[in-house]
Amino acid sequence: MENAKDLRLAVLIDADNIPYRLISGILEEIAKYGVPTFKRIYGDWTKPHVSNWKGVLLDHAITPVQQYSYTTGKNSSDSAMIIDAMDILYTGRVDGFCLVSSDSDFTRLATRLREAGMKVFGMGEQKTPGAFRAACDKFIYIEILSKEEEEDVSPKETKKGESPKKEKVIRKADNSLINLLTSSVNDIADENGWAFLGELGNLLLKKRPDFDARNYGYEKLLPLIRSLRNFEIDERETTRKNIKLVYIRVKRK
Repeated sequence: MENAKDLRLAVLIDADNIPYRLISGILEEIAKYGVPTFKRIYGDWTKPHVSNWKGVLLDHAITPVQQYSYTTGKNSSDSAMIIDAMDILYTGRVDGFCLVSSDSDFTRLATRLREAGMKVFGMGEQKTPGAFRAACDKFIYIEILSKEEEEDVSPKETKKGESPKKEKVIRKADNSLINLLTSSVNDIADENGWAFLGELGNLLLKKRPDFDARNYGYEKLLPLIRSLRNFEIDERETTRKNIKLVYIRVKRK
């Protein structure tokens, strides 16, 4: 994504559907895609189940928006968040939105924002319905951002011959992944079957907005592809020192 660091983002968080302990990891992830211009969180702050959020809001300069629950069993924060999103859209002061929720009620909002030319990043738990994930330009599972759940393994604690623990795995590298990668490489390959890694990453996101190498326990796409052994990798030298262009090809039988 070009000039991603320059994107002005409105970050809207649904307090009822996101654990407060993950907020640091969430904001660090958002910083990779742009600069938060708005940071708002929605909830009924009179309810005990969101009380833990209050301690982290000041630390991260997030503005709480009070929304009383007028009926039982319905999340009224959804409506307030949707209305605010549309108000922010019409100010013309942002280039995109980051919707932090696992609620399918924001599917139509994400679609409407993209229709208006906005970049839409979704963040939520693995249980997030597929419709909401598909409505975003990119969707990130917050489980892979949890620093509290990671176990720090020091060299002394690691047994001989073992590697330090990888990132938390959301999905297994199965035939579905191999088929997705294979078809995507073939879609953009040149006459010799080679596909540029950067273009491959962009195409994967277009096909599956929730695709992320970290879901499979790898920090980047290239190490994930190396682990599958179904592909050839060609690292080509450039005129710039320490810069290589990486190309991928499906192994020929």
